[in-house]
Amino acid sequence: MHFRYLEHQNALTRTPKQGIVAGRYWQQVRALQGRRNPFIAGEGVPFLLAAAVAFVVALRFLDVSFAVAAGLLFFVLVLIFRDPRRDIPASPLGVVSPVDGHIISVDLVDKGVLHGEAHRVQIRIDSFGTYTARAPIEGKIKNLASVNGGQVSDYSTNALWIQTDEGDDVVLQFHGYRFGLAPRSFARYGERVGQGQRCAYLRLTRVAELHLPIGSNILVKSGQVVVAGTDLIGKVPHP
Repeated sequence: MHFRYLEHQNALTRTPKQGIVAGRYWQQVRALQGRRNPFIAGEGVPFLLAAAVAFVVALRFLDVSFAVAAGLLFFVLVLIFRDPRRDIPASPLGVVSPVDGHIISVDLVDKGVLHGEAHRVQIRIDSFGTYTARAPIEGKIKNLASVNGGQVSDYSTNALWIQTDEGDDVVLQFHGYRFGLAPRSFARYGERVGQGQRCAYLRLTRVAELHLPIGSNILVKSGQVVVAGTDLIGKVPHP
């Protein structure tokens, strides 16, 4: 699936219609999406408010057991939607982990990063890790639909293509959507993102996959635990 750029469409939006309908909502929550995010991701605030109201109502008008259930729900939602700040490493060429989780595979693919052979790193996402994905490297968000279709055939799912100032391409894509909910990006085509910057809501997605240029130095191995925005996955080849 390729993604066409629209004024209100982000880089992971699955259809133009969804991007337009949700445009106003995302404009309202953009204030909660930058580098100074609170502890809770903006997308989770309505659910936490609903759980808090349910707790107060149950405590006041219903049995205590209902209040306990609502309180437990609130606690679980805090774990799901938590979005703590992270210390970004001082590594200009570094590719940081986009998610909390553990490495499930490190290998090569014949066709990746738009130009051929590439390193592929797959990460099993921790469901109770940070709710937002982090940009793996500093650069500009590019539109996969702007290049030849044969070059992007490996990126049929939602994918975020970041090109550095030196011309290195890093592609982040996701697999295993729970409840049919794809990750939602709030980075738009043509926008610059910083290394480790919040770029998308994960929405309980199971697997993140990174493609790095073939000349990159991979620093992780299978089974290793990684922290979003902090731990280095590898370094791209350009000086």
